[in-house]
Amino acid sequence: MGSITRGWTSAFDGGGAVLRGLLTALLAVVLALAAPLARAMEITNLSVERTAEGVFLSAQVRLELPTLLDDALQKGIPLHFVAEAVVLRERWYWTDKEVASTSRHLRLAFHPLTRRWRLQVSDAPIVQPGSVLGQTFDTREEALTAIERIFGWKIAEPGQVEADGRHLVTLRFRVDQSQLPRPFQIGVLGQGEAGLVGTRSLRLTAEAAAR
Repeated sequence: MGSITRGWTSAFDGGGAVLRGLLTALLAVVLALAAPLARAMEITNLSVERTAEGVFLSAQVRLELPTLLDDALQKGIPLHFVAEAVVLRERWYWTDKEVASTSRHLRLAFHPLTRRWRLQVSDAPIVQPGSVLGQTFDTREEALTAIERIFGWKIAEPGQVEADGRHLVTLRFRVDQSQLPRPFQIGVLGQGEAGLVGTRSLRLTAEAAAR
């Protein structure tokens, strides 16, 4: 193990402190694979409102990142989150019908050189960060607070939800494991995804839709 570490470190000697920091983070993952993965998120509040413009969702998410991911974030490795909303039309005579679905993708990154946090939000996976506008924060707490609050998110068009029907709205919030570096994917998948996903549902009744 020592010879491998020395070999990798020599290979990155010309890349500066940032690359060496990333190397240290990746090696820490290998050593931490056996550590338990605590629950990272929970949806503590969910509300849905239907107006003439459509159906809008608001929620509060509680984030408590596992040490494995928090350390990676602090060393400059970005984390990707996905919020997924689904609206089902409840049917007593058959399985429920999906009438609307949408997703929101968030990318949080810490820049060690500027000591600033950057949050980007998009309707599609953020593959090229430079093409998506974002907001910067001075502290980790401010950035996470922005992620935890979902307000007035349009999840369905007016005609997609029947006025006299019963509908079930489900919000799923998760860490996008596919966007993690390979060593982190191995560590997280080895622990299971239960701690990296929060789910909550709410019925949108005719009375609630009339508000």
